[in-house]
Amino acid sequence: MGHQLWVGDAAKIRAAEVRQQKHDRRDAALILQLLLEGRFPRIWTPSGDEKDARQLLIHRHKLVRLRVQVKNELQHLAMNQGVTRKRKLWSKAGEKVLRELPLRPWASRRREDLLRVRSMLDEQIAPLDEAVTDAAWKNEKARLLMTQPGVGPITSLAFTLTMGDVGRFRRGKQVASYLGLIPREYSSGGKQRLGSISKQGNRFLRMLLVEAAQVAVRRDPQLREEYLRRCHRKAKGVAKVAAARKLAVRLYWMLRTHTAYPEIVRVESSSRVPLVSAS
Repeated sequence: MGHQLWVGDAAKIRAAEVRQQKHDRRDAALILQLLLEGRFPRIWTPSGDEKDARQLLIHRHKLVRLRVQVKNELQHLAMNQGVTRKRKLWSKAGEKVLRELPLRPWASRRREDLLRVRSMLDEQIAPLDEAVTDAAWKNEKARLLMTQPGVGPITSLAFTLTMGDVGRFRRGKQVASYLGLIPREYSSGGKQRLGSISKQGNRFLRMLLVEAAQVAVRRDPQLREEYLRRCHRKAKGVAKVAAARKLAVRLYWMLRTHTAYPEIVRVESSSRVPLVSAS
């Protein structure tokens, strides 16, 4: 009908009103005032196609979690019989041992049902993996991000779909804050107190970044050096989150400057090379 829909940040809109009385007429007047003054805190919203592509990633993730639960149950059955093979249980030799374990009738029934469910999930997840890979390679931004070691089709596509237009972020720190990868702060009286990460933003992408960072620190020399140095001073979990934050900021600059890996490493490490063009 020719109308343009804007979605605003409810917390910032509410913060713009100092009075404690709230009702619809006053809220409408406040929104109109913010629009007229150019202060309306508009937020980015994904398109219909982007929302649908997110559903692909989330659906696959949910099925993978179910498969992990089924595998854990099978591992538990094997361990009760003294078989501890961890990942090797899913090799051909390991599965042969699992199927031949002497179990009582109901434990045997449980094993067969779990194996059947795992097989069904494998069949459902396989085409979803292909769809994610295909979508990532067709997406120019995702292809660029996949040049970074440790970042595959899933993480690159999720980052692209979640961040949208990265031009709305002026600094890498804003990206880290948007993804909930910066610490909570309780500072007062000149004394700084930092807590755990805020965990705001998209939890799914944050999880993918932490997983991708664990691969990246093994393949990327710069990230590995920073990760090992931090491990000497902090807990390993803290070092993983810091690596994920560093990775997220790097991916942001790759999109912002249209620069692939490894060139982005030289760009971000050189103070003489601007990360953002003058335009």
